[in-house]
Amino acid sequence: MPKSLKISLLAISAVLLLTVFLGANFSGVHAATASDKEGAYRQIQVYGEVLQHIQADYVEEPKMAVVTTGALRGLVETLDSSSSYMPADEYKTYKANTAGKGSIGLTVAKRGYYAVVVSTVNGGPADKAGLNDGDVVESIGDINTHDLSVASIQNKLDGEPGTSVTIFVIRPRHSRPEKMQLTRANLQPIPVSETFYEGNSILYLKPAAIDSEHVQQVEQKLKAMSRTSTRKILLDLRDVSTGTDTDALHLANLFIKNGTLATLEGQKFAKQTFSAEPGKSVNSSAPMVAIVNRGTAGPAELAAGALLDSKRADVVGEKTFGEGSELKTFEMPDGSAVILAVAKYHTPSGKKLQDEGLTPNVLVAQDQGDQAAAGGDDEDEDATDSQVSNASQTVNASKPALPQAKQPVIVDEQLNKALDILKGKNV
Repeated sequence: MPKSLKISLLAISAVLLLTVFLGANFSGVHAATASDKEGAYRQIQVYGEVLQHIQADYVEEPKMAVVTTGALRGLVETLDSSSSYMPADEYKTYKANTAGKGSIGLTVAKRGYYAVVVSTVNGGPADKAGLNDGDVVESIGDINTHDLSVASIQNKLDGEPGTSVTIFVIRPRHSRPEKMQLTRANLQPIPVSETFYEGNSILYLKPAAIDSEHVQQVEQKLKAMSRTSTRKILLDLRDVSTGTDTDALHLANLFIKNGTLATLEGQKFAKQTFSAEPGKSVNSSAPMVAIVNRGTAGPAELAAGALLDSKRADVVGEKTFGEGSELKTFEMPDGSAVILAVAKYHTPSGKKLQDEGLTPNVLVAQDQGDQAAAGGDDEDEDATDSQVSNASQTVNASKPALPQAKQPVIVDEQLNKALDILKGKNV
């Protein structure tokens, strides 16, 4: 194929993709302003010229399919962390959905063009390996996550139970990727955790996901409160990142009797307002606190946002991850696909969740247990071990000193703060 024809085809593919963003087709519709369109289509000419220079002047003959795929992927992922571009082969695999039912219990999203850990399933392979929210999954096997859509990353992480997947992880304060080989497992649903504090006066609930099963369990436990001395509610949404938006609204409605729960709106997506239904409310008056952190994402953020903005509950913890959009898949003529966020959720007060997250009204940093468990400062640890050893020798002079393991003290400051707030609330 002549080079000029290759360049033309590549430029045309970019035009087709841009029409999706501009809300335009070749006959023209008025989703974007004339000035916006003119500026965008001027860039097509620049795009074509850049391709010509790459094709003709680069140090070696480039693989143009790789070049244009990278350009299109970057174009889409610049929009937000949920939108993505999948080339034809990747999209074909995605549609086949042959990943299997095994999982390492890891939820990821794109941040800075790489996969970032949102949360892990308690007791799952990723959790046992020590992965935490904020860790960067640089690659899966020999494939860099920079070159994969979020959907494809999740497909590659999943597989048949008993099989293994190798990932390379970059942790905070570490410069080199750490190689991990994790075995996929058939993870069973974790029921809602229930604990009572302050002489059974506070009901603590922690769902592992915001889906129909877990929301129903929460509802049943709330209904059971009327038969006990429990009068206050603590909802723990930390590291909850899976579920559905419909179930998130249902969860919020259990605590909120009236008013707006959320809105959903986009350029061509008519604004939807989701309101509480009084008949679905179970307990709309008990003093309540919710806890969130960086691993709180998607449906959990939607529920927390409704609770905070309606002043139904204090929200304690850290700023949440920032996911909350309605996605739509557009198939391209060459078999590739674009997944776009066509509408975004807002809290009742109008705060956008996507990429911005939810900021608690009571900010409490993540507890320091992780750092202590990692060993902390080596010099301080050596000094402490030496002191313990010397004390042992003094008391038991006739016995050899045994090595003493330093046990990390993990204090859940977020939980403690939430409990303190609840204790101060009148029933």
